[in-house]
Amino acid sequence: MKLTADRLDRISPSLTIAMTSKARALKAAGRDIIGLSSGEPDFDTPRNVKDAAIAAIERGETKYTDVAGTPALRQAICARFKEDHGIEYKPEEILVATGGKQVIFDALLATINPGDEAIIPAPCWVSYPDIVELAEGKPVIVACDQNSGFKLRPEQLEAAITPKTKWFILNNPCNPTGAAYSREELKKLTDVLMRHPDVWIFTDDIYGKLTYDGFKPATILEVEPRLRDRTVTMNGCSKAYAMTGWRIGYAGAPVALIKQMDKLQSQSTSNTSSISQAAAVEALTGPQDSIEVMREAYKRRRDMVVEMLNAAPGLYCHKPEGAFYVFPSMQGCIGKTTAGGRKIETDEDFCTALLEEEGVACVHGAAFMYPGHFRISYATSDAALKEACTRIQRFCAGMR
Repeated sequence: MKLTADRLDRISPSLTIAMTSKARALKAAGRDIIGLSSGEPDFDTPRNVKDAAIAAIERGETKYTDVAGTPALRQAICARFKEDHGIEYKPEEILVATGGKQVIFDALLATINPGDEAIIPAPCWVSYPDIVELAEGKPVIVACDQNSGFKLRPEQLEAAITPKTKWFILNNPCNPTGAAYSREELKKLTDVLMRHPDVWIFTDDIYGKLTYDGFKPATILEVEPRLRDRTVTMNGCSKAYAMTGWRIGYAGAPVALIKQMDKLQSQSTSNTSSISQAAAVEALTGPQDSIEVMREAYKRRRDMVVEMLNAAPGLYCHKPEGAFYVFPSMQGCIGKTTAGGRKIETDEDFCTALLEEEGVACVHGAAFMYPGHFRISYATSDAALKEACTRIQRFCAGMR
């Protein structure tokens, strides 16, 4: 009898975490490594948020909470949804989880039966397909063309829907591309979804506050409120408030689904940290100035990275609307040999050689279901980004 369950054969370790771990190991061994593979802000958690956590500790708020989150945090989430998007949720329609990833686990494992399909536009975050697989569902990957800004077109969504479709999963803005959908673009997708009343919608808006050049982010329910009874709107504190390690994700959804997600979570992690929840209340209700500081820095970095990558032979980098990633094509490098003697046949070859020869860590596109590209996170210092892009230019220029 083998030790591991068959269900684990359907999934892979997170490739973004794997690359970040490899880069850390090389750095610990003394290599000069610039890590651009991790999807977390390089900013510290705002001072007022940390102070709120310390105050909660001093008040003795160190006990279990309701599985779905403290009343104060659920109320704060309702207020934030209303202020940001005009969506009115009640506290009983809110679930707080240990990061956004657990929200996705809760929703999909609570609803997917064997053979149910989930439509996922690609490039996509590495964990969506694996979570669907773990729930014994079938990921239906729909490739979105670079020429359309890596965005799903309504006719593609229509063509992907079948009688087995249970979920449509949308990440807006998107990891790994930074592509963000405008209100008008979302309306074309919601028009399709209105014609298919059995399809549920999961919208992952974790990067929603990080958009640039005056781009106005929108979410599904503010565009089409009639989808409310079958939509999960997910967000969290990790990206906008630089709180990745605090592990706070949350969702608004119909009460019937929230109860099932709560039931599932009660048998896994129960509640997330009481201290993190107290900090999240302050993040959501306190001053929001820190977001603008981060946004200005990210925009400056994005512009520099896009310009420098487009100057590298064999690369093309689309300028994204949001998040803190770029997803350049490296197809012009395929078939060439690096200065270190490595033949580049895939995007994984490219990223491996770049790490080994130039000490720059990024993630290959196949990890995001989109080969021929690679992801760079520009959530690091301007100086590190400039040096990394200089190394990438040298790496590409040295190919023959």
